[in-house]
Amino acid sequence: MAFHAEGLVAIIVFYLAILAVGIWAAWKTKNTGSEGDRSEAIIVGGRDIGLLVGGFTMTATWVGGGYINGTAEAVYVPGYGLAWAQAPIGYSLSLILGGLFFAKPMRSKGYVTMLDPFQQLYGKRMGGLLFIPALMGEMFWAAAIFSALGATISVIIDVNINISVIISALIATMYTLVGGLYSVAYTDVVQLFCIFLGLWISVPFAMSHPAVTDIGLTAVHHVHQAPWLGSINSLDIYTWLDNFLLLMLGGIPWQAYFQRVLSSSSATYAQVLSFLAAFGCLVMALPAILIGAIGASTAWNETEYGVPDPMTKKEADMILPIVLQYLCPVYISFFGLGAVSAAVMSSADSSILSASSMFARNIYQLSFRQNASDRELVWVMRITVFLFGASATAMALLASSVYGLWYLSSDLVYIIIFPQLLCVLFIKGTNTYGAIAGYLFGLVLRITGGEPYLYLQPLIYYPGCYPDENNIYIQRFPFKTLAMLTSFFTNIIVSYLAKYLFESGTLPPKLDFLDAVVARYSREHMDKATLVKSDNIVLNELAPVNPRHSLTLSSTFTNKEAFNYVDSSPEMSNAEDN
Repeated sequence: MAFHAEGLVAIIVFYLAILAVGIWAAWKTKNTGSEGDRSEAIIVGGRDIGLLVGGFTMTATWVGGGYINGTAEAVYVPGYGLAWAQAPIGYSLSLILGGLFFAKPMRSKGYVTMLDPFQQLYGKRMGGLLFIPALMGEMFWAAAIFSALGATISVIIDVNINISVIISALIATMYTLVGGLYSVAYTDVVQLFCIFLGLWISVPFAMSHPAVTDIGLTAVHHVHQAPWLGSINSLDIYTWLDNFLLLMLGGIPWQAYFQRVLSSSSATYAQVLSFLAAFGCLVMALPAILIGAIGASTAWNETEYGVPDPMTKKEADMILPIVLQYLCPVYISFFGLGAVSAAVMSSADSSILSASSMFARNIYQLSFRQNASDRELVWVMRITVFLFGASATAMALLASSVYGLWYLSSDLVYIIIFPQLLCVLFIKGTNTYGAIAGYLFGLVLRITGGEPYLYLQPLIYYPGCYPDENNIYIQRFPFKTLAMLTSFFTNIIVSYLAKYLFESGTLPPKLDFLDAVVARYSREHMDKATLVKSDNIVLNELAPVNPRHSLTLSSTFTNKEAFNYVDSSPEMSNAEDN
């Protein structure tokens, strides 16, 4: 394949446009808002992200390179098809559930990151433990999509994969470094427009290629391969459900999502943004589904791609760029490539910023440097954006099983963080002992279930498991959901057991070494009484929150406006006095 100078020029134009928008947004950030809350402006954009930009940035966070390429691949692969393309419906339902149940309580309390309520109720130690799976999920996700981008670009313009990955990562890191959430949000608007336009322009050209059979015919009839609508084997129904629940429920507890929720100008706006993004995810999946169907309807021996077909060559994961390359005119394929690269950066920058925000806020400030100045936090975030961006790039270049690591870490987000989030927001009385027990039980059950992508053999063989071609056993039993439910109920049971043992005098107070039951007002449990009140979930709409966080840990989570707004009660008065 020859080097395509035109393709390289097209990519450079896309990247320069996105970089220019990112720098402009950084300038906008610097000139709006006081110097005193600069760190919060970087994390949550001053809490003034409106519906239009917010809807675009939340949609673009999910509609990334993995979403577009993965949906097209699922539809194309024989034996799977549209029936197994779970991401569009799964992530859309995830956003709807997030908007219905999680956005309002999180936004109403004026939190800054997703980990704030965990540290508020369970203490800084538990916040640090939960940071680990959250960081792993964000970092491996960024590495996986950088890796996918390098392979995509190499298919169409035949440049070195490593160079394309490094340049893409540098640009995404650069504008995130200088502008924070404002840069990420405004570049998301440009990137989402590029994805929508680039892919929809490519579809009619690819569909009209002489080698492509009518996709309506191939949807239900075997022409070049099995029908692309696909089917679900009765033996695989539990695997399908397990994966679907992982997408739907495991898609909620991500800092990238809550960063948009917490940056919205009000709690109601946070909910509306979630619903808008759910609709956007469905709309943006349509061209990817059509491209996968086109790939399944193509006689590849009649194209320049030749034989064997992409499935036989084990290039099914590259079906989207292959369709752009071989079924579209050159100038159209380059435009589509720009769309794919934009999709990748729209997700990568969000992951890098999310990881940096959680580290600076929940690890550096709240755990080690409670009196850190705002300027100090800004520099910590800038340094960690660079370090996390460099780490994701290195993993994309060096790790042979980045996708396997991401699958495992995303499972941990579902199995560990989701049940903890349910408990911390909706279950009254859970404490640090239950949280740690639930964390460990969920982790053990997930690891012992094995991971084929990492060639990790299971230690527990659930009913229906079978060996693959590498003699690694595949689980048909929904063990991920079992691990999630076990983690959830373990948290509740152990919490109430510890509470009973200490409050009944069965265990002496000195054994409460985590200060989770007896020492209810320890320095590590910030404003605990306000979180477990049942009426917190039905708070009226709060005025836009723009809190100035004090320099002491005990008042970091105290939302003064909430106290002024909600009807006073003895419990609330006590909480405010403390």
